[in-house]
Amino acid sequence: MTLRAPPLSTVHRRSDASFTDFGGWEMPVEFESIRTEHEAVRSEAGKFDVSHMGQITVAGPDAATLTQRLTTNDVTVLDPGEAQYGAITDEDGIMLDDTVVYRLPDSATDEFLFIPNAGHDGEMTERWLSERDERGLDATVTNRTEEYAMIAVQGPDAPDLLAAQTDVSLAGLSRFEVANGSVAGVDSLIARTGYTGEPGFEILCPPDGAETVWGALECQPCGLGARDTLRLEMGFLLSGQEFHPVDEPRTPYEAGIGWTVKLDTEFVGRDALEGVAADGPEEKLIGIELIDRGVPRHGYDVTTPDGGPIGHITSGTMSPTLEAPIALAYVPAAYAEPGTSVRVVVRGEPKKARTRSTPFLDR
Repeated sequence: MTLRAPPLSTVHRRSDASFTDFGGWEMPVEFESIRTEHEAVRSEAGKFDVSHMGQITVAGPDAATLTQRLTTNDVTVLDPGEAQYGAITDEDGIMLDDTVVYRLPDSATDEFLFIPNAGHDGEMTERWLSERDERGLDATVTNRTEEYAMIAVQGPDAPDLLAAQTDVSLAGLSRFEVANGSVAGVDSLIARTGYTGEPGFEILCPPDGAETVWGALECQPCGLGARDTLRLEMGFLLSGQEFHPVDEPRTPYEAGIGWTVKLDTEFVGRDALEGVAADGPEEKLIGIELIDRGVPRHGYDVTTPDGGPIGHITSGTMSPTLEAPIALAYVPAAYAEPGTSVRVVVRGEPKKARTRSTPFLDR
């Protein structure tokens, strides 16, 4: 299967980036090194090409009703220019995706933009269309993934870096707000959102303006490798690892994002999740920090100190910031209390570890 290429693909090749297949996209995994890129974001600023994320618009009289029906959060509370995080669940309350929903600014009618994960744009477009047609709703659903480039600039210096290139007053843009404006003269949508825990923004612009925007942001280019270590230090979910409808079927309550579930709204999966909320999830996603030497990886077993199996690692790495091995794992609720002694089986060897709350960093 031919991989999809982001608009900046040629620019990345000129920078000698290394590439990987991610969600059907050929994306840069690193430019210099994961550690260099990770440290740049934590201490200064870095820029990421995140054009592999989907972009789907929903417009019309029933746009809010339709989007509310298919996401767990309450989109009806959004004013123009506001955004929220939520999950997309099936009838059993199992997460199909997580997403950010924007109510677009300066719109005369209700118009929303939501961001599915890489490779999910076609599936989610069909899901919205199917629900619209089944309920006879008046809404236009458009997959605009090929119409946007998406660039993230993240880090302590990101606000000043972007302020020098945009006509938007970034000081007036709160977290999870979005505005229309220009970046380096390119008409863009600028959102104060991100996936690193640092101050930052995500910029959506036309593909033919992507190189101009990318070049104007004079900071360290970063690939998906650093994006993964940064989000893991914050305990953020990664689609396909912390949840997957077949390989890792999880509810938002298990995955630690139960706060995005508004049970006083009507959405697909609500009835199932009401029961989970009442009883509590049987398993929970928790942080784990190794005490012994070793690096926890996806799929490694988690056991009690005497070797009884209790769970498995979903994501793990050697934290560049903490210089310690960290991981996310699902374990029974009884073992989820921070400070619980456990073992992680690394290449057949049980390594001492303890559970802990996330995020791993105080941001």
